[in-house]
Amino acid sequence: MRKSLLAALFILPFLLQAQTNDTKAKSILDELIRKSKTYQTIKAEFTYKLENKKNKVSDSYQGSVMIKGNRYRLSVAGQTVIYNNNTVWTYIKSANEVQINSTEESEDAVTPTNIFDGSYLKNFKPKYISEGPVRGKTVHIIDMIPLKGKSYFKVRLEIEKSNSQIASFAVYDKNGSVYSYIINKFQTNMNLNDDTFVFRSSEFPGAEINDMR
Repeated sequence: MRKSLLAALFILPFLLQAQTNDTKAKSILDELIRKSKTYQTIKAEFTYKLENKKNKVSDSYQGSVMIKGNRYRLSVAGQTVIYNNNTVWTYIKSANEVQINSTEESEDAVTPTNIFDGSYLKNFKPKYISEGPVRGKTVHIIDMIPLKGKSYFKVRLEIEKSNSQIASFAVYDKNGSVYSYIINKFQTNMNLNDDTFVFRSSEFPGAEINDMR
């Protein structure tokens, strides 16, 4: 779930690199990317939903993420993930365990580093779907279709018409699962202390430390 979540959370800054003849979609995405480049920091609260009708799965969690440069702190579904540009600490509440890993570098790995430098999820074909009201907001709906084979077949974006910010996005997996992320609160250019992105064992008392580097 962590890979799917991170993929969805960090896919947005590189939609500009999509190859497309859909000029309306490209114009909307261009403005989204232009604005994203002005953000020094991001803090967001979201609802994460996992649905698979075939397997009768329907789960929902509240989550938050803070981003500063290549560093991030993500909390959702009983996990806290801290990345300081070199090391990933993942706290699993149910096991009271902290797993320590080096930056993942495999082709399928999803990290803020390889997302933000454009080396992952770069090649999409956007398709403008419609404009309409969603949860009290007028949004543009755009589907992003990967040009290369992935485990998912599209990412659906809802972009607020009034301010060119993401209202929600959903990853449609080939196994029938849909991972949805509804942005409840989105703040930018806040003063985030660097200590936010530093792992401290005192925050997780009694947790077993499992160094997997």
